[in-house]
Amino acid sequence: MRAVLMAGGSGTRLRPLTCDLPKPMVPILNRPISEHIINLLKRHNITEIIATLYYLPDVMRDYFQDGSDFGVQMTYAVEEDQPLGTAGCVKNVDELLDDTFLVISGDSITDFDLSAAIAYHKKQGSKATLVLARVPNPVEFGVVITNEDGRIQRFLEKPSSSEIFSDTVNTGTYILEPSVLEYLPSDQECDFSKDL
Repeated sequence: MRAVLMAGGSGTRLRPLTCDLPKPMVPILNRPISEHIINLLKRHNITEIIATLYYLPDVMRDYFQDGSDFGVQMTYAVEEDQPLGTAGCVKNVDELLDDTFLVISGDSITDFDLSAAIAYHKKQGSKATLVLARVPNPVEFGVVITNEDGRIQRFLEKPSSSEIFSDTVNTGTYILEPSVLEYLPSDQECDFSKDL
């Protein structure tokens, strides 16, 4: 299985840490955030990784190179003119995605059971599965309400405190079928939370 690692963020809220580093390359416990994510992917036998880059792309490419030192195969797609958003950057590499694939945010540190999420996706016969989590303060996240079958009923990206309607949030991790990308425009900024 392939993974798309969304790693284009500039991390303006983390300045000055991100003046010379893209957000996914900020070190946590002496390793870049993205290395922790790659290790998570590897633990779940996902070793083909496509990193989508925008801000300071050479930092990540120089660090991981082809990925062999990390036990994975790395490919890179650089958004040259403008950031394409969460869905746009994935649409940008659709020719590399011919089977079920995972999308994960390049700035999330997590220990999700990705194998269980993938198994759930396949068991449900879904075209798109979002990995959700409950958090005590959802104001920094996309808030989600699902029905009893797990289908999304409502989604609001980074609400104000008065708009919060749930403690369930989007984690920025998706399991998708390639056919989902047909619903997205090419070479345009678009996001999973707003446009799909």
